[in-house]
Amino acid sequence: MTSALTMPAGEQLAASWPEAPPAGGQPLPSELDHLLALRVPGLIATRRHIHAHPELSGQEFDTAALIARELTLAGLSPRMLPKGNGVICDVNGRPDGPVIALRADIDALPLTDVKDVPYRSTVDGVCHACGHDVHTTILLGVGMLLAQLADLGKLPGRVRLIFQPAEEILPCGSLEVIEAGGLDDVVQIFALHCDPNQPVGKVGLRVGPITAAADNVTVRLTGPGGHTARPHLTVDMVDALGRLITEVPALISRRVPANSGLLLVFGHASAGTRYNVIPSEASASGTLRVMDRVAWEEAPKIVSQVVRDVIAPTGATVDLEYLRGRPPVCNDAAAIKVLTSATVSALGPEGVAETPQSMGGEDFSWYLEYVPGALARLGVGRSGPNVDLHRASFDVDERSIPAGVRLMVQTALQALAATR
Repeated sequence: MTSALTMPAGEQLAASWPEAPPAGGQPLPSELDHLLALRVPGLIATRRHIHAHPELSGQEFDTAALIARELTLAGLSPRMLPKGNGVICDVNGRPDGPVIALRADIDALPLTDVKDVPYRSTVDGVCHACGHDVHTTILLGVGMLLAQLADLGKLPGRVRLIFQPAEEILPCGSLEVIEAGGLDDVVQIFALHCDPNQPVGKVGLRVGPITAAADNVTVRLTGPGGHTARPHLTVDMVDALGRLITEVPALISRRVPANSGLLLVFGHASAGTRYNVIPSEASASGTLRVMDRVAWEEAPKIVSQVVRDVIAPTGATVDLEYLRGRPPVCNDAAAIKVLTSATVSALGPEGVAETPQSMGGEDFSWYLEYVPGALARLGVGRSGPNVDLHRASFDVDERSIPAGVRLMVQTALQALAATR
């Protein structure tokens, strides 16, 4: 069997990554830096293969199979999640040591890849526009290096590699992992997320909330319908829909403190099919995001009340579906201390960067409801204008892959040492 980690690709990029650590960084144990340098072309090939063959949330079966093959070739014993679309794998070091978890998400988005690159998506309407292919590749590289360290008897505990499906949808894939025992015995958990606003070699760190809570809201309105010549004899459904999408977002923001950062944005709205027919149905759906945990707890009640108050004068009937998504990711101070030290060791002190709390959602937050941990933002920015996450043209500077591997290996080792 040919391993994707040995496929020739990206030699020029590989040559640009030195065997020695960046200025200010410390070498990895047991010549792992040299091994990583040798493996960079294969890691780049793996990332490009995953990028060219993306799978939507919940359907990551081929991606999970690839991950399991690579981990097996590294001498590890991966196990599939019950649905077969995710992987958990322990790298077993000293049996009396602690258990640290590292998580990567593996799903793609329903977007058409518009990049003119050899590894452009081969799947119509599906694209890795959020960097999950990079997250997956980094964690595979980490597993390979830690397996070598374990074979040498130099891994002071156990490191659990979590390759998680369905980060981009609800219900969240993190809940599947937790239900499957992914956090059993884990004392700390860490993850990376691509950040195109930071250059390669920078890592965004923050104690406390680093993302927002994110929920889905769908409102369906119904009425008798009728003729556009006589709206007074029926319920003007388009007017009701207009009030919903313009008045509700502004009003709910007045029900919480301004620093809660509550934001409701409708991404879809529809009503009617004919210019002279008042429809009997209309609907709108969107996301509610909020930075504050207390406001997030109150959000369903607030949205329900405001929607009904706004729609009541129109006479339309309201059916509200409020789907809980994920709380904010709240980074543990001790875990950030580990990540900070690991960043300095892996990339030098200049690698540490501050990062703000964003309005994006991340289901890594559900892990942190059970064990302490932290999410870091890995610089992947390319030269020229940055392309934001979730755009069909999103791409990364692939030198971020070995940078991420170094960072997460150091994170695992330092977390194991700190929690003994």
